[in-house]
Amino acid sequence: MALKSILVVGGGVSGLTAAVEASEAGSEVYLVEEKSYLGGRVTQLNQYFPKLCPPNCGLEINFKRIKQNPRIKFFTLSEIEKIEGEEGDFTVTVKSNPRFVNQNCTACGKCAEVCPAQRPNDFNYGLDKTGAIYKAHEFAFPMKYLIDDKACLGAECGKCVAACEYGAIELDMPAKSFNLNVGSIIWATGWNPYDATRVDYYGYGKHQNVITNVILERLASSNGPTGGKIVRPSDGKEVESIAFVQCAGSRDENNLPYCSGVCCMASLKQATYIKSQNPNAKVYMFYIDVRAMGKHEDFYTKIQNDITMIKGKVGEITEDSLTKELIVQVENQSTGEIMKEKVDMVVLATGMVPATAESKVPVAITYDEDGFIASDSQQPGIYGTGCVKKPLDVASSVKDATAAALKAIQSTVRR
Repeated sequence: MALKSILVVGGGVSGLTAAVEASEAGSEVYLVEEKSYLGGRVTQLNQYFPKLCPPNCGLEINFKRIKQNPRIKFFTLSEIEKIEGEEGDFTVTVKSNPRFVNQNCTACGKCAEVCPAQRPNDFNYGLDKTGAIYKAHEFAFPMKYLIDDKACLGAECGKCVAACEYGAIELDMPAKSFNLNVGSIIWATGWNPYDATRVDYYGYGKHQNVITNVILERLASSNGPTGGKIVRPSDGKEVESIAFVQCAGSRDENNLPYCSGVCCMASLKQATYIKSQNPNAKVYMFYIDVRAMGKHEDFYTKIQNDITMIKGKVGEITEDSLTKELIVQVENQSTGEIMKEKVDMVVLATGMVPATAESKVPVAITYDEDGFIASDSQQPGIYGTGCVKKPLDVASSVKDATAAALKAIQSTVRR
């Protein structure tokens, strides 16, 4: 009996967990990630709930496990082009997109110091900018620079080439495709935030001080665009009042019909960010009902005493054109009154959309009506895990990925 290799697609917390667990059980693992770094959306968080600890500690442990494990080979800036074959014998074509920076890079940063071109920083959701040659974020793994070829001025500039004393810049680096032969595949491509502009009555994209829950994570992060200080995007003013609007597009037949399960806890966690920076800030949370199951109920009970909880779905958000303050209109379900609360900033708790809603697995598998990979995908040897199966928090994603690793190992056994 021999074990064949396992392919893990997606380098977020689910993919990382599946890769290290399968490899430490004896399997050869290939890990493919489309971004320039591993860690996924967890790297963009400020803190986990309910312990309120930073995510990079846990990620660093997994990165160390990868660095020390010769059975894992990972490919960033890469995507799956084609999958052929069957359980136990898949041939997968991988396209590796150019970084334009080779393995000589020491991340010294001299190239970025001389780069004259700029680009929106997607890691911070476009809230600030980087040079065309940049490091994805402070804790990026691998710790290598890369070039955004859409922003780079190319060979006519060449300032980064001259500044790099290690010969790490290759402006003509091509894309490459190669094949992998594997016995099973774990699909862990994660999730995307629901597009809040589609909920037009909340004014996201029109009112500067209406932001989303993922953006607030970056504002609260020490390596974020404001150095961790939560301020209004319109004028940099300290937030003295804020409204968290739950189910922003979720549980809505015109948008996301399902509940993502984690948004209530995320907003309660973010309320602690506001209170820690300004204990006197007024914090409102407008909700349909609060999903804080099991062990999370104690966290909910603790936080609700520090903020104003109002049961009611927000109907509209308007802006005072002079002050840029926001007026949140909602019917209070407990009293029946129509409330109009004026606040400095609004945070929309948008839901989780599986990456497979737009970017399908390049082989016939089964999805549910919302684009999640069905638990019974009817494709032996290919296993979805994490938030491509259903909305999950980090801890639940880790458990699910461990189970997927076991299934993948079983598929690689040749008798």
